[in-house]
Amino acid sequence: MTRFTVNDRPVQYRMDPDTPLLWALRDASNLTGTKYGCGTGDCGACTVDIDGEAVRSCQVTIAHAEGRFVTTIEALSPDRGHPLQQAFAADNVSQCGYCIPGMIMAASVLLRRNADPTDEQIDAAITNICRCGIYPRLRGAIKRAGRIMRGEEQIAAAPPPASCTTM
Repeated sequence: MTRFTVNDRPVQYRMDPDTPLLWALRDASNLTGTKYGCGTGDCGACTVDIDGEAVRSCQVTIAHAEGRFVTTIEALSPDRGHPLQQAFAADNVSQCGYCIPGMIMAASVLLRRNADPTDEQIDAAITNICRCGIYPRLRGAIKRAGRIMRGEEQIAAAPPPASCTTM
């Protein structure tokens, strides 16, 4: 039995220890904001925060997560009030939205370390793939979220919850 913490709640999975974390989150915990994209760790749709690191959950087994803290998009901000979620909505970053949860999770790790990243630092930290090509808006939204976190900017109100669970 594998035990660790997901979104501040202790969990234990009665699954093969070699099960990818992605499938434990989606299938056993019903946390479907973490997306399956490529299964090879290249696209980043499955990115989660493990102990403060942006990790591709399709490439990590639940045995690797033993005793660790995992945060998914569902726990970043239940009311979508996190500065990244606000900035992504305000800057119309999403197109199809499939890659957005993984990008937000990778960006949240970046901004926790550096709330004023350069374009080069954003590009190095956010290696997620987006078929829609939202990269210029992505950089702008990450910088805007950093300004919000630093108290230099405000967005009037959090956007209303979307009808889907991509953000």
